[in-house]
Amino acid sequence: MKKVLITGANSYIGTSFEKYVKENNVDFEIDTLDLLNPNWQEFDFSGYDSVFHVAGIAHFSKDESKKDLYYKVNTELTEKVAMIAKKACVDQFIFMSSIIVYGDSTSGKRIITKQTKPNPTDFYGDSKWQAEQKLNKLSDSTFKVVIVRPPMIYGKGSKGNYPRLSKISKKLLVLPDYHNERSMLYIGNFCEFIKQIILVQDSGIFFPQNKEYVSTSDLMAKIASCHGKKALKIKLFNPLIKNLFFNDSIKKMFGNLTYEKEISKYNFDYQLIDFEKSIIETEKG
Repeated sequence: MKKVLITGANSYIGTSFEKYVKENNVDFEIDTLDLLNPNWQEFDFSGYDSVFHVAGIAHFSKDESKKDLYYKVNTELTEKVAMIAKKACVDQFIFMSSIIVYGDSTSGKRIITKQTKPNPTDFYGDSKWQAEQKLNKLSDSTFKVVIVRPPMIYGKGSKGNYPRLSKISKKLLVLPDYHNERSMLYIGNFCEFIKQIILVQDSGIFFPQNKEYVSTSDLMAKIASCHGKKALKIKLFNPLIKNLFFNDSIKKMFGNLTYEKEISKYNFDYQLIDFEKSIIETEKG
């Protein structure tokens, strides 16, 4: 049995992983620590095989007044938790970073490889990148650090861009026939990935993603189809989309941002659910 501590209560990732473990009868004992509790540092970390650190500010805001908060939570708090875990002789520390450490999506083709260097373009991405560097200094043979840089994670009850896209897709009768490519990661596949990482007690930087790249146009059409609607796809909007790439919302929706598929393959299988099934499960649950 593996004993796992999830640091960060009520997060989508943490609660999804705990649910996944229970539903699949995985031999893990899981506890959750609420880092909003001012007394959390008094918690005894000893005896845990892995700490899965999911606490953090997950979605970017351009509000400069929140900049310090991003670094306080995503960088400083992460380092503090890791230091306490290491002192308590925890074997493995898993950190939720993000593909965003590589910067924004683009209008042109963009494929991230193992050789691509992080280049964050906002303080959300930089706060994650700074945390990674601090964790790497703590990593050694007795304290295995796992840095996970997932693309957009989606699933039933997820937050962020996917639910907004889903809401739009269910309303529109006409969809833009605009081809782009994005790496995405279904929550079920991600939970399987984390399970395997804990079982093998691995360390390093990881790039999990679904087997398939996704075009936003195809994603919207699939969502509409799940609700019995067949939207018409037309190229009329394509010039407008290209001209609006200065807009962050358009860039996030129709930009290109992918991991090279080869860097997401490991010695275990976690890409269990294909794109089509994942959208059905997300939309119909």
